[in-house]
Amino acid sequence: MNLPPIVDRDKWLTAREELLVEEKRLTRARDALAARRRRMPMTEVRGDYAFVGPDGPATLLDLFDGRRQLVVYRFFLAPDVHGWPDAGCQGCSMYADQISHLAHLHARDTTLVVVSAAPQENIQRYRTRMGWTFPWFTTTDEFSADHGVEDYHGTNVFLRDGDRVFRTYFVDNRGDEALGTVWSYLDITALGRQENWEDSPHGWPQGEPYSWWRRHDEY
Repeated sequence: MNLPPIVDRDKWLTAREELLVEEKRLTRARDALAARRRRMPMTEVRGDYAFVGPDGPATLLDLFDGRRQLVVYRFFLAPDVHGWPDAGCQGCSMYADQISHLAHLHARDTTLVVVSAAPQENIQRYRTRMGWTFPWFTTTDEFSADHGVEDYHGTNVFLRDGDRVFRTYFVDNRGDEALGTVWSYLDITALGRQENWEDSPHGWPQGEPYSWWRRHDEY
């Protein structure tokens, strides 16, 4: 293994400042990309999709849990996945391990759920083993096929306007491997972080940054 060059403190600080310029450029580019997402067109979801949760049958509208936005991750837990029936996909499991506390997403009117083809008995047993708390539903129809996640993992984002549901964004492959933080999820939603520094369309809900932040048990 060839280690990086060893330099004195001043040269290290110079190198750090040079790299910081590129890092800030990347941050601004990421913000600009999120602004473009908030201006994407959306398409109405017309299928009457059905799911099963720990409390019984549920519709896509139910998955919102009363909130305006919904993020849905397809997790592979099924008979043809390695580890069945006691475990799910290793990659999906690592992804699930990094999901941050959902209270902060809820504070931005956003719900996160996970869906799989497995029966609830298998889902809840594995969920308990892993210590996960996110809602996890069973798909029963063509939802995964219709939304690009029949053969691979992926993340779909939806917006609710009354009882009408719209698909606003989709990402898969390496595009969703870094998801898991509150900010990474909000940046792929139609409404964004809802802070007034963001470049968002006129009329989008926005407020002062930091003002809405709480400890997760204080919302």
